[in-house]
Amino acid sequence: MSTLKKQKVLFLCTGNSARSQLAEALLRHKAGEKFEVFSAGTHPEDVDLRATEALIKFGVDAKGLVSKNVNIFEGQTFDYVITLCDKANNECRNYPNAVKQLAWDFTDPKTRPGNNPFSTTLNELNNRLSMFLLVEGKSINLTNSAPTSIDEEPAQQLTDFTPITFYKTLTDDIRLKTLMLTHYHGELCVCELMEALREDSQPKVSRNLAVLKKYKIITGRKHGQWVFYRINPELPQWAKSVIAETTENNVMLIHNELLGLDSMKNRPDKANFCK
Repeated sequence: MSTLKKQKVLFLCTGNSARSQLAEALLRHKAGEKFEVFSAGTHPEDVDLRATEALIKFGVDAKGLVSKNVNIFEGQTFDYVITLCDKANNECRNYPNAVKQLAWDFTDPKTRPGNNPFSTTLNELNNRLSMFLLVEGKSINLTNSAPTSIDEEPAQQLTDFTPITFYKTLTDDIRLKTLMLTHYHGELCVCELMEALREDSQPKVSRNLAVLKKYKIITGRKHGQWVFYRINPELPQWAKSVIAETTENNVMLIHNELLGLDSMKNRPDKANFCK
C-alpha cells in the first residue's frame, strides 16, 4: 500500500455552482488516488443540476457535491489553488498558504450559448486537467474515461480583431511561448518570462509583449513595481481555443520553460489578499 501523502487541490470560482464543481469531480475521477480535491466559491450558490447531469452523462461520480464558501478553508494549506474565472482570480489573486496558484478562466456554462454548454465546459476542463497532470509530473492514464469532445459553438468576434492579425502574432517563438505559459499559469510578469524563456534581454521580451498588447491578445495589470500579463479575457472563444489546444497538445514545447519558472527564486508577489 502506498504511503505517499496526497496533494491538496482547491478549485475556486465565484458561485461554486458549476465550473469548480465540474473540476472537483473530474480531477477526483482522474487522479483521486493522488489528490485530495476541494472546491469553494467567493459568493457561493446552489450547485446547478445541469453540472451534475453533465458529469453523470460522461461517467463521472457526482455524489456529494456541495457548494461551500471559501472561508471554511481559512488557515489550511493547499499544494494547488486554481481559480476558474476571472472574477475569482481578482478576488483571490494570491491565496494564503497556497504552495502554487494557477489562474484559469473558463466561460460560465450557465450563460454560455450553444446546445451543450455544460458538456463543452466539462470537455475543456478535462483537457486542461490532463495538461495539469502531465506538467505537474503525475503518472496517470490521461485517456481514462475522458469526456467525449463535442463541437464548440461559434462566438462573436471583437470588431477590431481579425484572424490575420491574430495568427501573425503566433509566428514568433517568444510570443507563442509567452501565450502558452500564460495560458497555463494565468499571469506572468516580464522577469518571470525572462527566467522561463532564458532570455537575458528585457527589451527583447518587452518588444514582443508590446506586439501582443497592440493586437489585444494580452492585457497588463500593474501591481507595485511589476506589470503582470495575461491572455485577454475578451478574446473571442475561437482564439482562446486556438491558444488552449496549442498549449495542451504541445506541452513538451514549453517543458523546459515550465521547469525554469518553477525553480525561479524570489518571484514577484501578485497581491496578498483574498476578499
